[in-house]
Amino acid sequence: MIPLAGVIGDPIAHSRSPLLHGHWLRRHGIDGHYIPLHVRASDLGGTLALLPRLGFRGVNVTLPHKEAVFALADEATDRARAVGAANTLTFRDGRIHADNTDGAGFIANLRQGAPDWAGDRPALVLGAGGAARGVVAALLDEGVPTVTLANRTAARAEALAGQFDDRVRTIDWNDTGPALADHALLVNTTSLGMTGQPPLDVDLSALPGDAVVTDIVYTPLSTPLLTAAQARGNPTVDGLGMLLHQAAPGFAAWFGVTPQVDDDLRRAVLG
Repeated sequence: MIPLAGVIGDPIAHSRSPLLHGHWLRRHGIDGHYIPLHVRASDLGGTLALLPRLGFRGVNVTLPHKEAVFALADEATDRARAVGAANTLTFRDGRIHADNTDGAGFIANLRQGAPDWAGDRPALVLGAGGAARGVVAALLDEGVPTVTLANRTAARAEALAGQFDDRVRTIDWNDTGPALADHALLVNTTSLGMTGQPPLDVDLSALPGDAVVTDIVYTPLSTPLLTAAQARGNPTVDGLGMLLHQAAPGFAAWFGVTPQVDDDLRRAVLG
């Protein structure tokens, strides 16, 4: 059977995953297909049961299904269990294997975009959703000594911090600007600054000059946060690389080739 894979979400038309997997399929001469699938929550269980019978080797998972597919999986990696969500499913031996590569993709993108970044200094993370949970877990695994969380809804930040040890603390959203003085990495995991969303208004004046600023948003590629940081001379890392790096493990599992994340791939995904 022709190997198939895809991405499921609701909505899904905006996804760039077909572009990047299609690029890898062509590069490696693989006679396979990667298909976007619009799946509603009510159809999720039935879809996951049907896909392997249609020849699918696995799927990526995007909003709003990451937690739901984790609960439906037969097996899960440690990193998926750590965040209680999955973005990569592999169908093998009649079972659903769940993984979460978001954190690994975030770290790989950070190291590629800011090679001088060192994980031995504090980080400040904006947001307290599922993306923030994966980023915090990955930063702690990298040895970051403390992670500070700031979220517009303080209770959500406190709930997320409670899932980790005392290396994770919270501050009030309005205290973000002054708190930047004590951090070497600023990460935006919120939708603020994304095309069609309100701007992210953070005063960067206290941020150390060598602190790295990264945004997991990639539409636009240079968000207002990154533009402001670049104007100050801070090193910045855009969010597109996280999308690219998180995709590689799934492609390797489904199509048997470990792909490269390079400039050709970025150009293909940017269209």
